[in-house]
Amino acid sequence: MPAPRRVPPAWVLSLPIATFGMTTGFGIVILPQMLAALGMPGGHIAEAVAIVTSPTIWAFLLAPWLDVRFRRRTYALVFGLLAVFAAAAAVLEHRSAPAIVAVMTIGFAAVVLYGSAVGGWTGALIEPDQHSRLGAWNAVTVISSDGLGVLLSGYFTQHFAPQPAALLVAVVFLSPLLSFCFIPAPPPDATLARESFLRFARAVAALLRRREVLIALTLFALPCASFALTNVLGGWGRDFHTRPDLVSFFGGIGAIVAGAVGALVVPLIAQRVALRPLYLAIGIAGAGFTLSLLLLPRTPGAYGLAFLGENIFQAAAFAASFAIVYEVIGKGNPLAATIYALLTSASNLPIVYMEVVDGRGFDWRGVTGAFLADALISGGVCVLLWIALFHLLRVQDARAAAVAERAPAAG
Repeated sequence: MPAPRRVPPAWVLSLPIATFGMTTGFGIVILPQMLAALGMPGGHIAEAVAIVTSPTIWAFLLAPWLDVRFRRRTYALVFGLLAVFAAAAAVLEHRSAPAIVAVMTIGFAAVVLYGSAVGGWTGALIEPDQHSRLGAWNAVTVISSDGLGVLLSGYFTQHFAPQPAALLVAVVFLSPLLSFCFIPAPPPDATLARESFLRFARAVAALLRRREVLIALTLFALPCASFALTNVLGGWGRDFHTRPDLVSFFGGIGAIVAGAVGALVVPLIAQRVALRPLYLAIGIAGAGFTLSLLLLPRTPGAYGLAFLGENIFQAAAFAASFAIVYEVIGKGNPLAATIYALLTSASNLPIVYMEVVDGRGFDWRGVTGAFLADALISGGVCVLLWIALFHLLRVQDARAAAVAERAPAAG
């Protein structure tokens, strides 16, 4: 019997998620530019992006299949190919807004399942002390590859005809799948083949009875640290008098720098601060940054700063949320992909509905209305949850102290 393959370091385990980052980057920065070029109004662009990204909140319903029958690596390969081909097809259908939205919605469903397969696959390989490290590297890879995908696909679509541009997008976006060769892929749990959905339902019910999971789901589902503006800023470049090539540049460089700065600092802070309060602190600080943007003139420089700052805070939020998810999954979990999908779908939920809120704010007062709506709602929810969380922690401490006091008396 061959010896099990050694699990590579966290940065290697994070490489496959780059395909997820590049595909979603294309969808949230380049796609809005394509729709704007077709004459779609800014508010409608935000709604179209919300439709395209909606699979991030419902595709988890399909996730139980990712833990049965075939290895998670096999599912990742299939859905990765489908997601990238959808992005390439959107480039080919560059003259039809409805076709672009329809194709990319399918692509987002595929890339969400790809991310869940990869997340469950790699998350179940690591030791508990690696949760925050893999979470940080995943955030770095997602955000940085998002930026790289924006830079490259923006250049391809602006400087090449649709056919070669689509081919180049497909080749670049698929390249991270080569890392599959270096990561061990355990077979699925044989007992799940006939009862995956039943066991999934039981696992979800068990999760929902755990207080720390309920807290995490609440943090993820509410707009604490969604930073959904990163998904719609790509369609508002004209409001900052910014050329399309600069939009791609700011979106790309902003994401790459943010991936390094925002995500890698989280494991350092997490050594001193619990993950859940840290997640809320990121949301509060980010809301303050968004409000500060209202003081700046509508110039390309301010647009670049907005992209950079929003991506830094989103990268930090991603790193904290990934770490929380891996903490819940634990090593060797046979339902790792389904649980990963459930928790990440909760974290994606506010990104989708806040895109609609930001679009309504844009229709109300342009960029000012969008920034106000995003910052006040997110910041206000964070403050309320911060108060509730610390009240809960004080209650828990008081109960623990009371139990400790009764124990000697009983003895």
